[in-house]
Amino acid sequence: MIHKIIYKSIGVAAIAVSLSACVPDLVTKTASQKMPENYKDLQDTNNSGKIKWNDYFSDPYLTALIDTALQNNQELNIFMREMEIARNEVQARKGEYLPFVGAGVSTDVEKVGRYTVQGASEATTDIKPGKETPEAVPNQMFGVSATWEVDIWRKLRNAKKAAYYKYLSTAEGRNFMVTGLIAEIANSYYELIALDNQLDLIKQNIEIQSNAFEVVKFQKKAGRVTELAVKRFEAQLLQTKSMQFEIQQSIVETENRINFLVGRFPQPIERS
Repeated sequence: MIHKIIYKSIGVAAIAVSLSACVPDLVTKTASQKMPENYKDLQDTNNSGKIKWNDYFSDPYLTALIDTALQNNQELNIFMREMEIARNEVQARKGEYLPFVGAGVSTDVEKVGRYTVQGASEATTDIKPGKETPEAVPNQMFGVSATWEVDIWRKLRNAKKAAYYKYLSTAEGRNFMVTGLIAEIANSYYELIALDNQLDLIKQNIEIQSNAFEVVKFQKKAGRVTELAVKRFEAQLLQTKSMQFEIQQSIVETENRINFLVGRFPQPIERS
């Protein structure tokens, strides 16, 4: 019995040794933080983020739309007012560090009733030897005050920092909003030009299909085709005309969207 226990313990130890030999060692690898100086050996140093929008777009009609939008867009104007409020708040928080000096001047006249206790006593009392107390006693005061709050608990510094970060957020938000506004106007403008080109192609197709439809009708009269061919050409022509109406509706919708972004009432958009 003792030998069996010894053999079993030896077997368990052997299995444990074999399992430990199968487990790989923990390997640690340091992340490489080296970045290439250029991408795919490109030496171009141009950056679209550094190009002004009026240099990026050369279409005069598009630049006129963007100029009008930067002046009349309601959301952008509201954001600009919020930016001015944040800038003024930064100045106000900065001024709280400085001492406050104040000056004041006040003057008043005190007159008591003749037939009162105080008035009767003043009437029988001289303010100076041989000089009676006047009925109206003037009182004048001039004073200067100065206060300076010591920012022990960092209240003023935290308030100034919060106002500064708020101003930075509004400034960056304004840049983001201007970028999005310009991009949306440019996208809608070029979409409008694409719709114009589609409309021209549709009109050309309508003219071609109309001529083909007339030819098929003459062929039917000559007995060379049936009524089915005439109806097929007519259906294709009507389908193309319906596409023309859809594109015209899309043009009006795009023009209204541009006018909304520009901040003016609906009107035709001039374009090249």
